[in-house]
Amino acid sequence: MKQGRAPRNRAESYNKQMLLEGIFAATTTPFYSDERIYFRKIEANISRYSRSLLAGMVVLGSTGEAPLLDDAESREVLRVAAEAASPEKVLIAGVGRESVKATLELADAAAALQYDAVLVRPPSYYAGQMSSAAVLHYFRSIADRSPLPIVLYNIPKCVPYQIPVELVGELAGHPNIIGIKDSAGKVERIGAQVAAAQNAPRRNVLVTQVFEAATARMLEPRTEADGSFVSAGDLAGGSAVATAAPAIPIKTRSREVGFQVLCGSGSTILESLEAGATGAILAFAAFAPQACQEIYLAWRDHDLALAAEKQKRIAKANQRIVGDLGIAGVKYACDFNGYYGGHTRAPLLGLTAGEKAEIEALLVEVRN
Repeated sequence: MKQGRAPRNRAESYNKQMLLEGIFAATTTPFYSDERIYFRKIEANISRYSRSLLAGMVVLGSTGEAPLLDDAESREVLRVAAEAASPEKVLIAGVGRESVKATLELADAAAALQYDAVLVRPPSYYAGQMSSAAVLHYFRSIADRSPLPIVLYNIPKCVPYQIPVELVGELAGHPNIIGIKDSAGKVERIGAQVAAAQNAPRRNVLVTQVFEAATARMLEPRTEADGSFVSAGDLAGGSAVATAAPAIPIKTRSREVGFQVLCGSGSTILESLEAGATGAILAFAAFAPQACQEIYLAWRDHDLALAAEKQKRIAKANQRIVGDLGIAGVKYACDFNGYYGGHTRAPLLGLTAGEKAEIEALLVEVRN
């Protein structure tokens, strides 16, 4: 895959906005039993997600066990996923680190691989010192220099600090911060963030002719499939020399969007959309993307009764598999539903036989 370059200055990076609408899978990082990364399974998962109706994928979020990977592993996972993904799918890289410097270094790597945005969580080790001023400085420092637009990540279950709603509203005014994934699981917080950001600057994003996201990989100059081109003049003159085919530009439109709020809980997809969310980034979509997509599509078609029925159908499974059993539960659900979850990496533990049987029973009627 041809790698793009990271933008060289602040103004250039701010021109790279992205539409975040629909359902995104929070992907796993499969491991062998000896805890080495199973890269072929990452390729298989991303390829299969690329054939679904998902809007895109998040690589190296909390579902991807990102804190348990070193920097070299993280870069390789990002590379393998990017090379396996369809150009039409939005790619978001989880790059959150404890320091501004380390976060920016991984953001640069994601930009070189043509990711579309980066997901950044608050620092966690010095949580006691993460005042609003410190968190504001952290996110602004990253946004000022990141070559890709920032999606804030609020995940109080894993980070002992919740980004205050008023701080979200303030950060929404930064031209390189385009949205937030909120995994607090509280619909009222989703609505409050939408309201807090309503005065944030509107952004023009490139979209396709059918108003779907135009990704960085889609916008790369494309050539004819065989990679060679011989002009009519050369043929007439008797000197046929194969050259690169002329670029085939993708047709785009411009669309105006505001600060985009995405829910991170599979139990509140419909309620969050009704509260103003533009979509959702979900661990549940890692093993049952169609079930999540059906909720979104029914809502988009204004069929709230059907959307509510679809939401209710996954509620119990989401709470038990994602909420209670966590990463190990998500990974086994992937294995059961035809994706690749694989082993967890220590210190995370695997499941008991009883827990696996429970997951199987919960997913019998959940379409993947």
